[in-house]
Amino acid sequence: GTVRDDAVTETNAGVYGEVETRWTEAIRTTLGLRGDAFRFDVASDRAANSGTRTAALASPKAGLVLGPWADTEVYLNAGLGYHSNDARGTVITVDPASGAAVDPVDPLVRTRAAEVGVRTAAVAGLQSTVSLWAIGLDSELVFVGDAGGTEASDASRHVGVEWANYLVATDWLQLALDVALTRSRFLDVPEGEDRIENSLGRVITGGVYLGRLDGWMASLQVRHLGPRPLTADGAVTAAASTLLGAKVGTRVGRVALAADVLNLLDSDAADVSYFYASRLPGEPAAGVDDLHIHPVPPRSVRLTASVRL
Repeated sequence: GTVRDDAVTETNAGVYGEVETRWTEAIRTTLGLRGDAFRFDVASDRAANSGTRTAALASPKAGLVLGPWADTEVYLNAGLGYHSNDARGTVITVDPASGAAVDPVDPLVRTRAAEVGVRTAAVAGLQSTVSLWAIGLDSELVFVGDAGGTEASDASRHVGVEWANYLVATDWLQLALDVALTRSRFLDVPEGEDRIENSLGRVITGGVYLGRLDGWMASLQVRHLGPRPLTADGAVTAAASTLLGAKVGTRVGRVALAADVLNLLDSDAADVSYFYASRLPGEPAAGVDDLHIHPVPPRSVRLTASVRL
């Protein structure tokens, strides 16, 4: 039967201001301030889980850029931000599955972030950026299989490095390669039980693009997602996946035609993976801990036509 039935109306209004100052030819700064206000209105099939909640938050930002020297500059950014929690969790008082009393979650969760990086165009035709970054969250959102949604969890920290490259080799050939490596952990929990489920540690994307603005064009893209933990101790992991896609098309004047081949090699990799208890007919009432996946769509072709007015 139905565990819960909710209608949610979420309203958000935001404003952002920024001031950029160039102190010298090689030093410039940016100061910004963002303000957000939210209103959550939940109408549940249980009166105890219905209600309205409002919240507001101010998020300052700051940035410093040094350079360029030899077509290279160094930058540093830092600031505060947020993520919003599931609207249903902001007014909930009773677990719809067990009937137990539960505490509502904060509507908005504070985040803190900083990055330092170097970007360069010193090599002719190549734009390259390397950055180190860190993000801290007062509460991480995690997926709950039985509920089919997310819930607030412990505080967390994500630290990573990213390398982005875009090369214009000729007027008809471009190459791209992006690599991101990340370490994600819960805070204030025992070591060995601090993995964040489904946090990606490695992402690689790239592509080869052939063609000009008019005439024929073609491309080949790759997306690699590394293995990721599905349990807090890392004992169960989702396998890495690599997908290829291709595109061919032509543009004549204002008219463009294209054919995209998705999942070019017809991979049967999992697009999404979770590990939790579920129950099939004949299995114990408590369920069985097992892997649950959603496979990537099979190889398919998408045709598009567009006209620029």
